[in-house]
Amino acid sequence: MLLKNRKYRIDPRDLDLEERTVYIGRVSKVVKGGKRFKFTAWVVVGDRHGHVGIGHGKAQEVPEAVRKAKENARKNIIKIPMYGNTIPHGITYKFGASKVMLKPASPGTGIIACDPVRAVIELGGIRDILTKSLGSNNTVNLVKATFFGLMNIRTPEEYAKLRGKDIKEILKGRRRYRASENVEG
Repeated sequence: MLLKNRKYRIDPRDLDLEERTVYIGRVSKVVKGGKRFKFTAWVVVGDRHGHVGIGHGKAQEVPEAVRKAKENARKNIIKIPMYGNTIPHGITYKFGASKVMLKPASPGTGIIACDPVRAVIELGGIRDILTKSLGSNNTVNLVKATFFGLMNIRTPEEYAKLRGKDIKEILKGRRRYRASENVEG
């Protein structure tokens, strides 16, 4: 179970989830009679509207491993804080030897990311983002680094509450905030 803290968990029953298999690996165990093979699978699920989850499954056959991974991913769904079609602030998160840098992007930029990171971001519903994977390009570690990085993003409202300031003081000077202020006013 990836999410030990219950405050992050979201009930998947009322979400229309898509899934994408990001990794299937074959592992072998050498025994007296030869080799025994098992399969491991990593799956990303999301509704493309701010909810995403990752899961891991192991079994004797690939379809069973993927099914277990989907079930596990549905138990690990989080809500991504979004600011329009992007994220509120940049973050760099490290998992194992992999490091992922996520940066907000202006509208129309699209998703600039490698395949494992793209899977998590697309199914999470983010449409404009800049990413860079640093260090190891291990698929599993990149997926986990992206997932935990998105989980650690805070909204401007959370920062305002944390610092005891008004939301306008926090967002003052940001280009995106000024553009949205001009549209409203």
